[in-house]
Amino acid sequence: MSRPPAQATPEPALTDFLTAHELAGPGEAARWTPLAGGVSSDLWRVDLPGRSLCVKRALAKLKVAADWQAPVSRNAYEWAWMRFASRHRPDSVPELLAHDPEAGVFAMAFLPPERYPMWKAQLLDGEVRVPTAAAVGELLGALHAAGAGDADLAAEFATDDNFHALRIEPYLLATAAAHPALRDILHGLADRTARTHLALVHGDVSPKNILVGPSGPVLLDAECAWYGDPAFDLAFCVNHLLLKALVVPARREELLQSARVLAEAYGRCVDWEPRPALEARAASLLPALLLARVDGKSPVEYLTHDRHRRLVRTAASALLRAPAPTVADVVNAWATALQAPTGAGSSRSD
Repeated sequence: MSRPPAQATPEPALTDFLTAHELAGPGEAARWTPLAGGVSSDLWRVDLPGRSLCVKRALAKLKVAADWQAPVSRNAYEWAWMRFASRHRPDSVPELLAHDPEAGVFAMAFLPPERYPMWKAQLLDGEVRVPTAAAVGELLGALHAAGAGDADLAAEFATDDNFHALRIEPYLLATAAAHPALRDILHGLADRTARTHLALVHGDVSPKNILVGPSGPVLLDAECAWYGDPAFDLAFCVNHLLLKALVVPARREELLQSARVLAEAYGRCVDWEPRPALEARAASLLPALLLARVDGKSPVEYLTHDRHRRLVRTAASALLRAPAPTVADVVNAWATALQAPTGAGSSRSD
């Protein structure tokens, strides 16, 4: 929720949303500032006399180079996921203020960055605190445990089409198209993920969507919410720590340890299925997601050098062909790959 300096004029429908839900009085002065963030929504900070809030609206076409369309109905599922999280862990999401499902818009409290820094920014700046990763793993595992085996949630979040459009197609199937030799493996992972329905999944547990708050991690951006495979969330988050270990070499050991403790803290919460089964699914998804952040529809912006991308492709391909049994095994294999000449001494600025 960082705040760029420029102010913009929102569409009348957004200002009408505030007045319709009594978040702003008629004619009350409001300053709208677009917020930097993800590719799937417009996000605004709205400053009103004596208070600030955040307004989010889903986009039909995502802001990436590839043609990536997704239904705006996901905004309603994000709102519903955040309501679920607030019931179980009230400090884990911003306070929810108002929602218009037909317009695909909702409002929530604005969390000031000086008190709620973005985890991604901290990590890329070399500010790596291993206990933060443990807290993220514990929170994610607790929320999965709270939503596991719940038939009502399964019916409410039967969002298979959304999840396919937002995650399975752009990450797994698009990557398979870019790597024909791995096509069968990646399609198998996509099929297995799509048919696994065990718990309520956030779908975008990335450091850019996690604020480090005074009472613990705060999760944002649940547009991909789906009743499905919790292993996806675990793999998705650990994946980002592994990639950052490549581009922040000065804090590589702390980042790798963060990946380990996150998975361990998460694993202690797993009570809905045998932990080895979940670990195996997460471990097999991890290299697919590594590869997807190079050759899928949403490549990470900080992998700017060919040698970084080559290392990811080489290490991920090997792990896809010979899957590791646990997340810790994947982290160890990744650590070994980073010690190779192409992985050593890399940085974001070189």
